Amino acid sequence: MSESDQRNDQDTASSLPSVDERDGNGGLVAGYDLEEEIATAVAPIGPTEPSRDALLHFDGPSSAPGDEAAQSSRIQRAPASPEELERQILELEARLDQMMREGKSASTPAPAPSPKVPAPSPKAPAPSPKVPAPPPSARNAVPRPEPQPAATETASEPGDAGDGGTTEILSSDYYHRQWGRDGMRRRAEEVDEFGFDPHYEERYMPLFNFLYRNYFRVEVDGIHNIPAEGRCIVVSNHSGGPIPYDGLMLRTAVRREHPSQRELRWLAEDFVYYLPFAGTIMNRLGAVRACQENAERLLSAGKLVAVFPEGVKGIGKLYRDRYKLQRFGRGGFIRLCLRTRTPLIPCAIVGAEEANPLLHRVEHLTRALGLPYIPITPTFPALGPLGLVPAPTKWRMHFGEKLHFDEYGPEAADDEILVARLSERVRATIQGLLDQTLSERKSVWFG
Repeated sequence: MSESDQRNDQDTASSLPSVDERDGNGGLVAGYDLEEEIATAVAPIGPTEPSRDALLHFDGPSSAPGDEAAQSSRIQRAPASPEELERQILELEARLDQMMREGKSASTPAPAPSPKVPAPSPKAPAPSPKVPAPPPSARNAVPRPEPQPAATETASEPGDAGDGGTTEILSSDYYHRQWGRDGMRRRAEEVDEFGFDPHYEERYMPLFNFLYRNYFRVEVDGIHNIPAEGRCIVVSNHSGGPIPYDGLMLRTAVRREHPSQRELRWLAEDFVYYLPFAGTIMNRLGAVRACQENAERLLSAGKLVAVFPEGVKGIGKLYRDRYKLQRFGRGGFIRLCLRTRTPLIPCAIVGAEEANPLLHRVEHLTRALGLPYIPITPTFPALGPLGLVPAPTKWRMHFGEKLHFDEYGPEAADDEILVARLSERVRATIQGLLDQTLSERKSVWFG
């Protein structure tokens, strides 16, 4: 070792404090902080991205007291924690749910804006409060806002005076209460598989009794031909004009006049179910959509079923063709009788053809509306909806003798020739009943 090297080592050793130096309490005092020197000379090991707290507390040398906009922009760009993001999403979902409930009414006050947290000052930055994370079971639950009290209106019913009735009708809540879920809750629990609601029918029974007894003054002949129990098919001519009342009157007649007060279900045409509310109302009153499957299910349950083989052609007859039976379709009712071995009762209804005499029918551009035709009567469309009210003609119902098809087996339903021949036989029987009843009638209004 050279003399220069020895001289340097002695200088370094003399500059270091002695290990024997002690503080006032007798402990050793470190004279050389190795960790501080390593910390200043060696780069730290760890993530190089600044944390959110560092950004909030950062006060660089270039920040000035008036440079608050720059610091607020840096704070907004700081990534939020997952708990805070989840809280913000839940608040937005709750606010959207409240807006959907309140609707787009201008009178409804807008939801109060969420309070904004002021940006911390550059000299005294305050740490942002940490939101505790929700429990795992409540993270997916959306908080429901408390129900707001409904605005007071001047009238609670649509027919009351004032602007309250108009406001209620124009609001969507009124229709939700009438035909939405609230309206469904008011329905009876005894509704059968075809939609018949006995409580709904009982509500309108006084109206049907008035039409049957006082308005149309219906007379019934041969009601004893209907069996007291078991399945049976009543085949009748279809009449009544644009709105056929024959199904309802036939059901009312069997219930009032038959000794067993049997319940009759009639098959309605398909076009009725395309009209607004008409299909639902007819279902709840006892009508069933006309098809082979529905008829077989009713007969298998031992029901009394009424069919109108003329269909739309029956109610669409012009006044000059009144009481002239149209073609009976393809004999679907005969196939029902053969497959299920059901007896058949022919029926003739007289008086309904004059209730709404059809002078002309418009058949162009009616398929788009779901209607078979647009009727032209002496009162419709001149009087508007009032023109569809039937005239108070006197009705007569004549039930013929029971027809049996026991000599034919169920396989005979596939014989087209036999089905057509039996269908024509029933048609001729009903036409004879019509001619007989018309010959006995003296007046359209008094019978």
